[in-house]
Amino acid sequence: MKRTLVAIGVFVVLLGVAIWYFSNIFIYLTISLVLATVLRPMTSQIIRFEVFGGKVPRYIAIFGSYAVVIGVLALFLVLFIPLISNQLEVLASLDFSAVFDSLVQPVRWVETFLINNRLSDGPSGFMVDSVRKGVVDFIHTMDFTEILNQLISFTGNFFIGVLAVGFITFFLLYENGILRRQVIAVIPNKYFEVFISALYKIERLLSNFLLGILFQMISIFSIAAVGLSIVGVNYALTIAVFAAIANLIPYLGPLLGGIFGIAVAVSTSGDFTFNNDTLILVAKVFTVFAVVQATDNLLLQPLIFSKSVKAHPLEIFVIIFVGATIAGIPGMIGAIPVYTVLRVSSTEIYAGFNQYRVFKIKS
Repeated sequence: MKRTLVAIGVFVVLLGVAIWYFSNIFIYLTISLVLATVLRPMTSQIIRFEVFGGKVPRYIAIFGSYAVVIGVLALFLVLFIPLISNQLEVLASLDFSAVFDSLVQPVRWVETFLINNRLSDGPSGFMVDSVRKGVVDFIHTMDFTEILNQLISFTGNFFIGVLAVGFITFFLLYENGILRRQVIAVIPNKYFEVFISALYKIERLLSNFLLGILFQMISIFSIAAVGLSIVGVNYALTIAVFAAIANLIPYLGPLLGGIFGIAVAVSTSGDFTFNNDTLILVAKVFTVFAVVQATDNLLLQPLIFSKSVKAHPLEIFVIIFVGATIAGIPGMIGAIPVYTVLRVSSTEIYAGFNQYRVFKIKS
């Protein structure tokens, strides 16, 4: 038994080192597995169609599924094109001096308060000048060449990743279940029952989790779109789409969605002054996203995370922050699926000791 435990421990360590060293490949494979899981029902449905008295070839069905995904992404991009065009027009006609003066108005109020109450002996305008100097110094310290190089590098890596994920996903769909069969083939017979039990539970929980995430995104989009439309915010659907996608990032996503919504609402209103109308507009958007956040925290997250992966909310909270510490935002997104796999695997191994007796060999 000790020898078996040592072997399992060594395998886990080597697997962890391999995942860390080949992190890019692991990320591509993980994304491909998720996409293959999502696209498999659609691909199977397309194959059932009869064309000229025969079934659709599997590779044609896969390309059809790809076409649907590309079409959905194109629709999302179409929503953002008018917003981007509007922002470019706003920037082209913007009086930056007037905008700066309006943005530093609260600083002027603080400065006036300090001087009138003799809390500061600085000259009039000293705080505004400090803010202006800080902004100018920040712009001067920016290396735009380096930013451009990083943007080009990111673009190249992004397209390489898209091609890699598309290629891997295609073969996962074309050779239906090939990865599962290959893994099962190398499992010794005495561990077969434990492994199949663990694999079944992992697939079921992850499938429930993915369906829950899809339901969460649709719910966030619907609530945000309806709420923003009711309060009269421009580009409500675009903001709602961004909020739904950003919500994939636990805890931080709703904040990003709210900031984006307020920024779009203010910038498209054409009024950059701190007047009552701007404050009311910000309050409307804030109220909508407060409702979105409350619904997500009180209803959607407990239903999706706790019920789908069978874990306590506090447990989920800790795991997400562990993922954030290890890998930042990608770690937060992938923390729950990875934890689900590890937890179910360890539970089934423990059950193997107590029930199946497959591990009880002479040490």
